[in-house]
Amino acid sequence: MRSIPWPIRSILAGTAGTAAMSLAYAVERRLRGRHRGQLDYDDSLVPGQIVAGIMHLPHVTAKEDRELGLALRWSYGSAFGLWHGLLRRRVAEPWASVAFGATLMTATLTLFPLLGRTPPPWRWPPDVMATSLGTHVVYVTAVATVDQDSG
Repeated sequence: MRSIPWPIRSILAGTAGTAAMSLAYAVERRLRGRHRGQLDYDDSLVPGQIVAGIMHLPHVTAKEDRELGLALRWSYGSAFGLWHGLLRRRVAEPWASVAFGATLMTATLTLFPLLGRTPPPWRWPPDVMATSLGTHVVYVTAVATVDQDSG
């Protein structure tokens, strides 16, 4: 990986993080077999609804909201790896990952209530908050592991 320029490596790290996060959702679904519906707001129609709202798309179906949400997850999740690469070039680990994770959680905990009309984070059910924190830890860990040579 050292021969790959850091911005490309960081985007690939973001893609790996997104794959790991998606896998974490799949594992949690299997472990919580009786649970029906979304595991957290990232796992819901909210991201797609945010995209549809920003793009002023009228009459979006639930299926289209899910597709928009997945497109957002994979594009944003991959591109956001660049932020880790920039941080990693400025500060050593684990501080780059701490700042990276703090940025992600700040965005999640503020943008969903503001743009997705979810409740504020202090009103999220405990299992939703736990899933959100857990899946983001998985994402950050995967990104940092793949992007470790970018500093």
